[in-house]
Amino acid sequence: MTKNKSLIIFGGTGFLGYHLAKKSLKKGWRVTCVSSKNPKKSRRLTKVKYLRCNVINIKKLKKLINDKFSYVVNLSGYVDHSNKVKTYQSHYIGCKNIVNIFLKLKPISFIQIGSSLEYGKLNSPQRENDKCKPISVYANSKYLSTKYLLSIYKKKNFPVTILRLYQAYGPNQDLNRLIPIVINSCLKKQKFPCSEGKQFRDFIYVTDVVSAIIKSLQSKKTRGQIINIGSGKAYNIKNLIQKIVKLTKGGKPQYGKIKLRKEEALKIFPSITKAKKLLKWRPKVNLNRGLISTIKTFSEKKK
Repeated sequence: MTKNKSLIIFGGTGFLGYHLAKKSLKKGWRVTCVSSKNPKKSRRLTKVKYLRCNVINIKKLKKLINDKFSYVVNLSGYVDHSNKVKTYQSHYIGCKNIVNIFLKLKPISFIQIGSSLEYGKLNSPQRENDKCKPISVYANSKYLSTKYLLSIYKKKNFPVTILRLYQAYGPNQDLNRLIPIVINSCLKKQKFPCSEGKQFRDFIYVTDVVSAIIKSLQSKKTRGQIINIGSGKAYNIKNLIQKIVKLTKGGKPQYGKIKLRKEEALKIFPSITKAKKLLKWRPKVNLNRGLISTIKTFSEKKK
């Protein structure tokens, strides 16, 4: 029985948290979201209980969270990584604080959303048993969280799964990621700066990510495991931009105006063999279909 289950999402007012909460409500689950910010109007769901708290504040967290939950998903952490101290605290210390609470409350499953950046500039396809070489503070904070969670799994049998996520996209995403930035600029028929577009990246539609999270929550086979979640395909950035320009019939990309960061690898995509095997999961929405759906929602907002 999946009904009468309860889910708490840390960082639940963001893009992915919103889609996960929405799907969980449809399954009949009781959903609570914890975040340092209130949800945007477009992301507020009437049946969700919202709690405001920064995960760095362990005292407030302990006061707020006394109920038992079937499932826990950690999406928390500062999105702006320019502040290195806040990035480290929110992604690593915050993760430890959450675990500290749920070691006592004993959920059925705990999902940590990791990052493909934990691998660093490793050759693709990236596999879960590859040696990680994180470069940025954000990537290292995620990697430290992964190591900590796996040690807690071994020592205390804590039911954790780490899902290493590649670039998710879809409706209601903030304008701080490549695909929504390009779509928004194209719909406004604007010029917009971009790199030369030589990079290759993996993009995965948000409903496929949500499906993987829910399957992981309900599976005992994934405990103590790191699992890549992506499309398993490398898409060229210039081709992606040109596809969006064509679909929107607008926008003027200014190639070469943004330089590649030193730590940026040219080709990043995962092996998703483990996800297919352990979760019996595979992405269902291809890039073309996902872009059309995302563009449609952006277009409707502008009306």
